[in-house]
Amino acid sequence: MNTIKMAFGVGDLDCRRVAVIGAGNMGGGIAAQFANAGIAVDLLDRVGPDEARNAPAEQGLAQQIARQAFMGEAPVGFVRVGNTEDHLERVAEADWIVEVILEDLDLKRALYERIEPLRKPGAIVSSNTSTILRERLIEGRSAAFQDHFLISHFFNPPRRMALLELIGGDDRAAFDRAAEIGRRALGKTVIECRDTPGFIANRLGCTWLSVAVVEALRLGLTVEEADAVHMAFGVPRTGVFGLLDLIGLDVVKPIWGSLMAALPETDAINAFDLPGQGVITDLVAAGRFGRKSRAGFYRKSESGEMEALDLVTGDYRAHSGFTQKDLPGEGRDLDLLLNGDTAPGAYARAVLAQVVGYALTHAGEIAPSLKETDLGMELGYAWRAGPVALWWGLSPETQARLRAEMPEGVPFGALAAPVVLGGETDRLSRAQASGTPLAQNASAALWDLGDDVICLDIQSKMHALGPEVFDILEEGVTRLNGAARGMVVGNHNPRVFSAGADLSQMVAWIEGGKWEAIEGFITRGQSVLAALRAADAPSVAAMRGLALGGGCELAMHCTGTVAHAETRIGLPEHLVGLVPGWGGCRRLLDRARAGVASEAELADRIALAFRAATLETPAASAREAGALGLLDPSQPVVMHEGDVFAAALAHLDGLSPGGSVHPPVTLRLEPQAVLDHLLADRKTARDDGALTQNAFEIQSRIADIFARGGGGLSDADLASFECDAFMALTKTPETLARIRHMLRSGKPLRI
Repeated sequence: MNTIKMAFGVGDLDCRRVAVIGAGNMGGGIAAQFANAGIAVDLLDRVGPDEARNAPAEQGLAQQIARQAFMGEAPVGFVRVGNTEDHLERVAEADWIVEVILEDLDLKRALYERIEPLRKPGAIVSSNTSTILRERLIEGRSAAFQDHFLISHFFNPPRRMALLELIGGDDRAAFDRAAEIGRRALGKTVIECRDTPGFIANRLGCTWLSVAVVEALRLGLTVEEADAVHMAFGVPRTGVFGLLDLIGLDVVKPIWGSLMAALPETDAINAFDLPGQGVITDLVAAGRFGRKSRAGFYRKSESGEMEALDLVTGDYRAHSGFTQKDLPGEGRDLDLLLNGDTAPGAYARAVLAQVVGYALTHAGEIAPSLKETDLGMELGYAWRAGPVALWWGLSPETQARLRAEMPEGVPFGALAAPVVLGGETDRLSRAQASGTPLAQNASAALWDLGDDVICLDIQSKMHALGPEVFDILEEGVTRLNGAARGMVVGNHNPRVFSAGADLSQMVAWIEGGKWEAIEGFITRGQSVLAALRAADAPSVAAMRGLALGGGCELAMHCTGTVAHAETRIGLPEHLVGLVPGWGGCRRLLDRARAGVASEAELADRIALAFRAATLETPAASAREAGALGLLDPSQPVVMHEGDVFAAALAHLDGLSPGGSVHPPVTLRLEPQAVLDHLLADRKTARDDGALTQNAFEIQSRIADIFARGGGGLSDADLASFECDAFMALTKTPETLARIRHMLRSGKPLRI
């Protein structure tokens, strides 16, 4: 397979090589994300012992591989390790030098003194510090160095966390260049911060956590009650006490202490002294640091039951089971919660009044606007909406009640207008806002994007494919064979492109013995996807989130794809007792045949295609999907999910129809030999008990499709064969049990 095209539009960025100094958890993660974008990286750390001088950097690289920071195996090859004694001169090759060493001002300044004479003109230098001000870091450096110096505060883990805080100087050139690289190459949402302690996310986030803990203690809430209240705010399921367990209670004193020392005594973070709380100091003294020590505010008992810390006695007790659903209105109505005369209601008011008041008071000091303060909490701490957005979602009566509990001097004038978090809307958003779709039913809509481009927007639950979706898709194909010059298949859901066929409908058909309905559904899907592939005008799948089963097959039949780098793609039909019914195996065979030079190479490629069709879990990234053939590796991938739709439109302009053309069958393999080869290791797994007999039988049917395709069976005959295999499996009790279990639990059934 070819190397996948990472990432759309990144080739014109002025960043070919990066040097990351510091191979710890953050430095190694930053290096891995640059490598994921196809950018060469020098990962340097302190010198090791004489016999292994690169050992610290090598260990850092190994840790990132183990933590799955890389999108597959290929990006690891972009990283070259070294040490700062033997290899510091490598920074002269770098377009961006990222320092990620200890939070020690003197150590950092000493490193910059060594870097400055090596730095090539125009190269950016940045620090990942979260506590030291930029103005202090650049003291004593030349004007040119200072102009190109930034703070680039990544969040951990760098692959998964979308936020990148940037702090620059008066010269905007370096800032703007880093921001562009951050978004397009690293997939980050970049927010500009002022050069103030804690910047935005940690300034607000650490203060929020301090307020939340101190107010819970003051009002006598349990840890379960406090965490439930925060879940009602839209905070992740960890809540507050669970989040502190995740962060590690042993780092509260150094992190909070540093921030508190850097801010005035009058700042709220000092008024709500988290490190000074007895419950924190007692837990740390007892070695209960949270998840890393398997005990903090929560722990599991020896029997595996969840326990929670009693904040009054300091002893562990059984988890009370109190959740968001136990709050007024099941925690879904924030106004109801905030106006309740209950302990959770009083707690919710106390916390939200302080956090919103703090954001309003300090927004002008720490950020260009309230937009950045909300984004900091949304992206840095995974709040569903930032504090100001939460405020605007409340009724005027609730707002008035909260105002009465806020500190004096809060500048409410900043709230003269609601904060608008979104930027320019894409063409799909504008089409949806404009009014009537070209066609629509309960499961899908067809939109006019302008310039003779249309969009198929699947709107069913999990964007599942059913008969109504096919109705709208057929209308789209008709227009592609008419006036439309192209179609984008995509939606605004960042989590799901399409999770495949509607399994609930499949269960109903099986239970009702409606075999003709099932066969008609499969053959119709084959027909409409073949028509899409053969249409007179091109189509592009704009892929984000999950693209599974039929969703993967839908993308395979589009002329082209643009996928977010973190798209998870797979054909999991075998896990529910079925075979891919809409051509997934056939498209994998097409890709296996493309450019093949020998029978041996074709056999190897078919083996890889079979592996792709029988994965236990989806490919974890677009790069990995491309290596397996689940994604055409010649198609572009974007690093920022917000760029997918625009990139799909741009890609459409460069495509021509012709997806119906299959690679010529110039090589034919003996089908039985292919089948035996594909199933050899599966037979061993079955005999060893690693694969059940039922799973082996399902995978054997999939292998038979590949074996017949390798033998040169036509696409039409293969389509008929896959339909027959699909129908045979639907009539087995094991398949019905597998589908029911998947719908109920979301997990495959081992039978």
